[in-house]
Amino acid sequence: MKNSLDLGLIGNCRIGALIDDQGEIVWCCLPRFDGDPTFCSLLREHPDGEGSGYCIVELSDQVAAEQFYLANTAVLVTRLTDRHGGVVEVTDFAPRFHQYGRMFMPMMIIRRIRRISGTPRICVRIRPLCEYGSQGCIITHGSHHIRYVAPAWILRLTTDASVTALLEETSFFLEDTVTLILGPDETIPAAIGDLSRRFLEETIAGWHDWVRNLSIPFEWQDEVIRAAITLKLNTFEDTGAIIAAMTTSLPESPGSGRNWDYRYCWIRDSYFVVNALNRLSTTNSMERYLSYLINVAAGRPDGRIQPVYGIDGRARLDECELKSLPGYRGMGPVRIGNQACDQHQHDVYGSAILAVTHIFFDRRFAHRGDESLFRRLEPLGEAAIACHDQPDAGPWENRTSTRIHTFSSIMCWAACDRLARIAVHLKLPDRSLYWRSRADEIHATICREAWNKKKRAFTAHFAGDSLDASLLLLHDLGFLSSSDPRFAQTVEAIERELKRGDYIYRYIETDDFGIPENAFVVCTFWYIYALVALNRTEEARSLFENLLTRRNIHGLLSEHVDPRTGDLWGNFVQTYSMVGLINSAIRLSKRWDSAF
Repeated sequence: MKNSLDLGLIGNCRIGALIDDQGEIVWCCLPRFDGDPTFCSLLREHPDGEGSGYCIVELSDQVAAEQFYLANTAVLVTRLTDRHGGVVEVTDFAPRFHQYGRMFMPMMIIRRIRRISGTPRICVRIRPLCEYGSQGCIITHGSHHIRYVAPAWILRLTTDASVTALLEETSFFLEDTVTLILGPDETIPAAIGDLSRRFLEETIAGWHDWVRNLSIPFEWQDEVIRAAITLKLNTFEDTGAIIAAMTTSLPESPGSGRNWDYRYCWIRDSYFVVNALNRLSTTNSMERYLSYLINVAAGRPDGRIQPVYGIDGRARLDECELKSLPGYRGMGPVRIGNQACDQHQHDVYGSAILAVTHIFFDRRFAHRGDESLFRRLEPLGEAAIACHDQPDAGPWENRTSTRIHTFSSIMCWAACDRLARIAVHLKLPDRSLYWRSRADEIHATICREAWNKKKRAFTAHFAGDSLDASLLLLHDLGFLSSSDPRFAQTVEAIERELKRGDYIYRYIETDDFGIPENAFVVCTFWYIYALVALNRTEEARSLFENLLTRRNIHGLLSEHVDPRTGDLWGNFVQTYSMVGLINSAIRLSKRWDSAF
């Protein structure tokens, strides 16, 4: 049973894998992020040497393990030591580099197992499952390969190790280096060791080139680089979609039942992700993501869009519970699909338009926005007008009730506001006047209906009295200036009611599953944004430094944190959280030209 999220993430923007601090591959879906979890021991208990759904290199008489990334890469190294002084290094990566004028990123994981010292004795156990952990694979083999056959895919292991030793899981002395190449059912027409060495060298060089082109702050450079690489790994490059997290059903808190499938692309995340990508100058990833957004959001003739889509743009994400996987630490249910695809969440119109706005103003794009694209966006604005004062599920996706959520209304205002600005840029005065007047009307409605005089704050719902951490973004979204007293008052009210120690809760109301027990990580980052806007920089820096201590051993964050213990909970690695880290570091860092 895996009791920790001290996991490393490897990948190549097609597949990803999570590896624990002992070098076990505990999660990997095939043939892509939202596929069947071939290795799924993260959600499936297995006593040592038993069970299935994992790939591990076991060192006899092991006494120590350490793990680290090679600097500025997605290459993970696990170093195992036995009590006799024998040392083994396992290097894990998914190949990613330019080849033949295009990016080479196969459905492939490579494990290079190298003797460092002594006479280490190892046993390699490779036990994939299929159909979400419910079935074993049919196994066939040849002289240098093993095929694991599932109904929907075939995983081929090509190796220079003894196939018999792998099939029978017998121990052997590691004399030099052996290689495991887990990939598609294709013959590898090259020496396995030489090929894996070349792929490793080219993958390292590829990541170094990518990192070299990042725009990063002066302070917290290592932290931002790791967050940026992680954000890149959550990108499905074929379509440009960015998943919320690699996993499904890691609970938000112990036994809460708040277990959701996050292997999809939320439109809400688009504004925050694109802003982070823009600040990092990763224009290629940003362009691909915006292309995805335009295809799923601006292609609807009625302007109606849903909160979440598949990484291929599909709309149906039918949700169901599985009996075949007991869940993280045995805490089910395990769900696949996500019912949020059927919800009305009115903030999505603002999220989509805010993200696409970059295309009109950022001159680095090869294909910038024009009047034709603007006209395709206008139906989204009309949808925002129609629903800005209507009940919805809200940003936190309440499943059993709807209200008029203030954040949703603000995002509808943002949709109209940005359309007005785009129209000015395109020299369309009639459309600018139209969208500005609509934005002003929505702004006035929100100020009238959502401001609570007794609380002296904007509240979570129209005519309500509860608070919502999403309103920390009033200034960041441009709804209020930082000098507007209502902004500072709202922040102060959220501090009084939603702050627990050094963390901000998204809300404290009872919802479908009770009162939230853990803090949603990105809400504290939003609080940091607000403090910076209010010139409370030292407080913001202190909170930021505390959040950095809550990252796992590799600098990664999940969705939630337990304020009492600092333990990470929820799906992992969480894109939202890593974006919050990047944006906070950029806001707080000293300037390069004033740092010396």
